[in-house]
Amino acid sequence: MKLHSEFVGLGRSIAFLHGFTQTGRSWQPVLDAANFSMRAQLLDAPGHGSTQFADRDLSQIALDIVETISPGVLVGYSMGARMALHAALTRSTKISALCLISGTAGLEAQEEREQRVQHDNDLAIRIENIGVPAFIDEWLANPLFEGLSDSTNQRDDRLRNTATGLATSLRMAGTGTQMPLWDTLHTITIPVLIIAGERDTKFVNLAHKLAAKIANSELHVMHGVGHTAHLEDPHRFVEILESWLSKCDEKPE
Repeated sequence: MKLHSEFVGLGRSIAFLHGFTQTGRSWQPVLDAANFSMRAQLLDAPGHGSTQFADRDLSQIALDIVETISPGVLVGYSMGARMALHAALTRSTKISALCLISGTAGLEAQEEREQRVQHDNDLAIRIENIGVPAFIDEWLANPLFEGLSDSTNQRDDRLRNTATGLATSLRMAGTGTQMPLWDTLHTITIPVLIIAGERDTKFVNLAHKLAAKIANSELHVMHGVGHTAHLEDPHRFVEILESWLSKCDEKPE
């Protein structure tokens, strides 16, 4: 199934996948900061934005992504990074390079996954009970997003989502539903850029672990930012992305 997407600009083809409660439009600060030409494809994940269907697990979403994107680079943040990683593991030739921001290859312990499934189901019930506006306020109060301000947290865009869509996304594609992919990462041969914000210790550790497992990878820990590294410092993120893309373009002698 094709995801809703919007195209912006002309140039190198780069598809962007957002995090939970966001939409494809959340990448606008990155596009505004970019000083190189790109044809950005802004995807709405299942249950988010204008992608109305939500009843899709991560394996299905991976196929949806591959069906939807134009050939080129795939960038994912948080939930979107998990989805992008699944898409890359389909080995589709449409994905020439991969960028993961605040991503993980999954929880390794079954007990931990079961606990996370229960947590995400409780969160889904919370969304259904209190509605999107109240839930978004609670969500943004999470210490994970303390690097965002009222002017950068994109609350209004998050309100485009529905309670049913967000709740179903959590139940179908939350972190607990993800089978660990760590033992398959060695099969990824395309260039991979791995980014985490230094204030997000958990995901810095995960970033190092991802980099150790993916041979053709480059790791950047962005200083002075947290989980939403690309929104907290979009100009620095774009600099890192552009430098890495230039290296991907270099031809071997």
